[in-house]
Amino acid sequence: MNILVVGGAGYVGSHTARLLERAGHEVWVYDNLSLGHRAAVSEGRLIVGDLHDRDQLTGVLREKQIEAVAHFAAFALVGESVTDPAKYYHNNVAGSLSLLEAMRAADVKRIVFSSTTATYGVPDRVPITEDESQQPINPYGFTKLVVEQALADYAQAYGFAYAALRYFNAAGAAEDGRIGEDHDPESHLIPIVLQVALGQRESISIFGDDYPTPDGTCIRDYVHVDDLGQAHILALDRLKPGEGIGLNLGTGRGYSVREVIDACRRVSGCDIPEVIAPRRAGDPPELVACADRARRVLDWQPRYTDVESIVKTAWRWHQSHPNGYGD
Repeated sequence: MNILVVGGAGYVGSHTARLLERAGHEVWVYDNLSLGHRAAVSEGRLIVGDLHDRDQLTGVLREKQIEAVAHFAAFALVGESVTDPAKYYHNNVAGSLSLLEAMRAADVKRIVFSSTTATYGVPDRVPITEDESQQPINPYGFTKLVVEQALADYAQAYGFAYAALRYFNAAGAAEDGRIGEDHDPESHLIPIVLQVALGQRESISIFGDDYPTPDGTCIRDYVHVDDLGQAHILALDRLKPGEGIGLNLGTGRGYSVREVIDACRRVSGCDIPEVIAPRRAGDPPELVACADRARRVLDWQPRYTDVESIVKTAWRWHQSHPNGYGD
């Protein structure tokens, strides 16, 4: 298929675009490069543009004869969404609606949407299934939920076919070390710990060691970025006009902050100093996916099932690119 990857210069988007290319699809990346990286996109495949430029989007969809869209373009910092919600509603909601209207104008009705576990808020039960009520506790999670609802409405009214894939903690890098994770500021645990291993930070802060978990630190489900990308490819093949699916993507195995730090120590061979800091507001003790539905519906099976194998790919990237794409 001819596929437009919106936000394809970012972390998960760039890995997915690469996998789509390897699967034989004709892939174009549409990104404004506000957070993405030109170097993460294959030569000659980047179209620089903004979600709010509906005319440009419509023109690209028509000119490239796009048949399906993978939508990754979003701001995704929970804390920032609380302090500056307008930024998140403008980009994540209004920008997504602009994209959907451009798709309608160009008669493109197949879309896979990058959603998030943040739509669930603080779950009543762990592991989290898709039957859990979606009650986000921050503007970031709510903006993603709004787009999920818009997709459901567009499917019913206009015959759109969609999948909303709710990620747990995306992690890791491409196996060959060519592309990886590069955020500014960095907010994800594994790259921050590895920055300590590289001597770029003095220590790693553990935000709370008194949670009701075996070692007192928060537990999260880490899923490799290429496994997420593979789920998008499988979802594209299963889209049906007028219907949509919402699926969790995770491994079903949680790791505590301390377990992740220990894995980084083993992989890097470095002493990684840690300090205990106060809890962060809104951090649930445990978030782990039940991804049985994704396995059943998509026949999706994560290749990376333990955090150490994920860390190994991240360490390869950070060692060869200590300054990210600046290298």
